[in-house]
Amino acid sequence: MRDPDFWWRKGSLAADLLAPLGYVYGAIAARRMTKLGVRAAVPLICVGNFTLGGAGKTPTALWLAKMLETAGEKPCCLSRGYGGSDAGPRLVDAHNDGAAQVGDEALLLARVAPTIVSRDRVAGAQAARATGASVIVMDDGLQNPSLTKDFTLAVVDGRRGIGNGRVFPAGPLRAPLDVQIARCDALLHLGQDAGAEPMPTGAETLPVFHGRLMPDAAALTALKGCNIFAFAGIGDPEKFFATLMQAGIPVTQRKAFDDHHRFSGEEAAELVMQAEHEGLTLLTTEKDHARMTGDPALAALAERAQVLPVTLMVDEADELRRLVLTKIAKRA
Repeated sequence: MRDPDFWWRKGSLAADLLAPLGYVYGAIAARRMTKLGVRAAVPLICVGNFTLGGAGKTPTALWLAKMLETAGEKPCCLSRGYGGSDAGPRLVDAHNDGAAQVGDEALLLARVAPTIVSRDRVAGAQAARATGASVIVMDDGLQNPSLTKDFTLAVVDGRRGIGNGRVFPAGPLRAPLDVQIARCDALLHLGQDAGAEPMPTGAETLPVFHGRLMPDAAALTALKGCNIFAFAGIGDPEKFFATLMQAGIPVTQRKAFDDHHRFSGEEAAELVMQAEHEGLTLLTTEKDHARMTGDPALAALAERAQVLPVTLMVDEADELRRLVLTKIAKRA
């Protein structure tokens, strides 16, 4: 589903009309979040966000996993496996599994740390512990009460913030904001222009960190002088297009798809044909490219499309590392 435009602006009649439904949905979500969860056998770090759609959770989970490994821990990532058919628990094979089975996010996570996909979070945590993990990094799950979190980091998109501040379907919030903030230990304000959108009201008592997704320098160099046809099926495709423009990569054509969009053979052929006809270089995100892997119908698109890897850079990296490691030590 594509996010409605009125989610991201205030003063919309559509939002006003849907507000009663948002109140009901929010009340149910809030009550669910108050349930007590199971404590995992090892410390559990949750990376979440307040809104539906993309905010940068997976790059943040990747950053945390790498940081923990450098600190001497044995992290295991836990993902619901959104978009995949396997309910799990399943240990992801980054080389042989496909996004159709485990989801695109899990494939990216499995490139840096052992990763379990499981729709049952408790069973997933048990499977993660069986890998020898000393700490679990859960990608998404702030609103899921099944597991007790030892540290929760909420990622806030610096470009879109919390939109109109209303609960689904009147707005993008997954649950009432105050209920969500009360279950967070810190916030990460993420964006090239971090600070463009103010931090959510009520977050004043939490530590706030700032970061940005930095495109791979070698990939940018290789793209210089190319006429780019950028396409993306992520939570906020415009963020991808904006990243290219900020990096000095002119985008001649662009095409946005829904979040976690599974490309059809026909769509893939159309993208390739248009790029060839107009002399354009196809460029997409790591997540989108991961969804093409292993699908014969998408082989030509996967081969033709260039990928722009991004890495999270945290301004206050040392402070965030100390905070996370302190939380882990308290569980020991």
